[in-house]
This record gives sequence, C-alpha cells and structure tokens, in this order.
Amino acid sequence: MTNGKIYLIPNTLGGESTKDIIPQEVAELATSLRIFAVEDVKSARRLLRKIDREFPIDDCQFFELNKRTPIEELHKILRALSPEKSIGVISEAGCPGVADPGAELVALAQQRKIEVVPLVGPSSILLALMGSGFSGQNFAFHGYLPKERKDRIKKLKDFEGDSRRNGTTHIFMDTPFRNMNVLDDLLNELADPTMVCIASNITLPDASIKTMSVKNWRDEAYDLAKIPTMFLIGTSQV
Repeated sequence: MTNGKIYLIPNTLGGESTKDIIPQEVAELATSLRIFAVEDVKSARRLLRKIDREFPIDDCQFFELNKRTPIEELHKILRALSPEKSIGVISEAGCPGVADPGAELVALAQQRKIEVVPLVGPSSILLALMGSGFSGQNFAFHGYLPKERKDRIKKLKDFEGDSRRNGTTHIFMDTPFRNMNVLDDLLNELADPTMVCIASNITLPDASIKTMSVKNWRDEAYDLAKIPTMFLIGTSQV
C-alpha cells in the first residue's frame, strides 16, 4: 500500500494575489508537489506560478480531472502515488470536490484507504453564506439552476417557500452569462419581502455581498453579466 497522500488544494476565486487568501503553509505544501490532478491545466499552472515564480512547471506531471474523466483514468492517477510521491488536486477556482471536480477521485482514494488531506482556502459558497446574515445552521447548496426558465422559476419558488417555512438558507449559482436571467427571475417571480443575498467577485477588490428584500433589490440591482456570483435565499437572523 502506498503512503502517498491526496492533497486538496484550493485555487483563488480570481485575481492575482494568493497571499491574503491561501495560508503560507498551504502554498509551501502545494509547491512541494510534482504530480497534480487538475480541472484545467492552464489555471493550475497559473496558480503554482502565482505562489512561486520559480516553480519548476516542466518537472511536473498533470492529469486532467473533470466531469468527463473515466474511472480508468482515476485509477491511473492513483497509480502515480508512491511512498515518496503525493498528488495535489486543483480545481479551476475555489475548493476541489465542492461544486467542482474531485469527489470521484477522493471517493476512490477513500475506498483504497489512501489518506486524503483537504487544505484551507477560499470557498465562494461559505464566504457568501458568512456574509449573508442568513442561517448558517440550516442551509443547502444546490449548485447550478436548471437552464429552462420554467424549471428555474419552480426551483426559486421552492427555495422561497422552504426558507419561509423552515428558515433554511438556499445557496445556488449559474454560469456567469445567465446571471441576469436568474436575477430577472428572482425580482419578477418572488414575493416583495423575500430576502435575497447576491455575492459577486468574492475576495476580489470589487467584491460585493449585499442582502436585501426583493422589493429593495428592484431599485438597486446591478449588472451581473460575466461576473462570478453566488445567490442566496434566506431569512434574516434579526
């Protein structure tokens, strides 16, 4: 049995600096590795070079890890482990295995009793929840909303009703080019008093995390097109 480990390495949520969002110990561990399973090779190489400009990219082995990666490739990745060699898993942004690839590889590692080590770094889901003022005791993350408008509206109304009845915080997202469609549905289909948090460009200099009623959002909505955004429906804790 190998003694190598699987390290889950957070990526930035955008921007050029890593010093204020990735702990020094995590950065040092990441750049000590030479084998990586990554969602996107370019973004992984960019992260490693942001951490250390002299990082020896050409000495590294990169495996692609995405939703299309077959099980045979996952086995191949784990075969690269040895007592002297661990593997770093890097998603395109944020934390691997959370709304990003990585869970399947981790599940296989767990089955084989390979040690899995999640490392500290930015998660847009938790940062948005922290800044929302909604319940952090009772929440659900739903990932991407349905593409079809009628299905999307049904989901939003379901979230609204559950939040009203049970105080649950519902967290969701969409691809940036559909953000304005989501915003339009929130403002046109939900009740005036329903509380909505919109968190965009989290950790970047122009980050915005605001919580208001649907009625107030109609007056203060801003352009979310092409901006990474988390949406939350919840109940204010005051």
